[in-house]
Amino acid sequence: MNNFLDKVNFKLICLIVNHGMASKILKFSKSCGLTGGTIFYGRGTAPTNRLLDILDLNDVRKEIIFTLGNQKTVDHALEQIDHKFKLYKPNNGIAFCLPVKQIIGTSSFSEEKISRGVSQPMYNAIFTIVDKGKAEDVMDAAKSAGSLGGTIINARGSGIHETAKLFNMEISPEKEIVLIISDSKITDKITSKISEVLEIDQPGNGIIFVQDVEKAYGLYQDKEN
Repeated sequence: MNNFLDKVNFKLICLIVNHGMASKILKFSKSCGLTGGTIFYGRGTAPTNRLLDILDLNDVRKEIIFTLGNQKTVDHALEQIDHKFKLYKPNNGIAFCLPVKQIIGTSSFSEEKISRGVSQPMYNAIFTIVDKGKAEDVMDAAKSAGSLGGTIINARGSGIHETAKLFNMEISPEKEIVLIISDSKITDKITSKISEVLEIDQPGNGIIFVQDVEKAYGLYQDKEN
């Protein structure tokens, strides 16, 4: 079926940039072969007194872009975006891609066989979904476990007037999503600390999920600068 693509080599690109840049980047990305995307709003939480900040984001307004593409298009687009918007320089943002298992509801992409044998990733993307007002607690816990920062994204659950559940968690009040890019060596330490402090194992307190990051730009800065 055209609207259900399974086992294809699609990637999800996530870009986190300063406020006002997302529309420009999304427009440029179309010239690189990407077909569009979605913009969310959030705020950065990373400190400014360390040279190697994994997210390199200050406590200011941020825009988050999610867009899809096949492997070849994503590789080309990320290189061009990195060059055009200078993600390799401090405070210009970050970009990374995540593997996509399935795409449902679109016929925009041609099918492409998925590649196998991916090597151990250097980074992980940690997503934590909690009730509004709890994001700072998540970040405090993560930083105590070695995280250098993250991005807080405002969101809303789907069940405003009725009970809805996701992984046994009720989705009714407003939510906050905390996105942290972690060195894979300390991912378990960070997620364990967040789970402990927020008591994630208790019903309704939130969920954490982790994905491998396959390619990333803007995560580290040159030590000479």
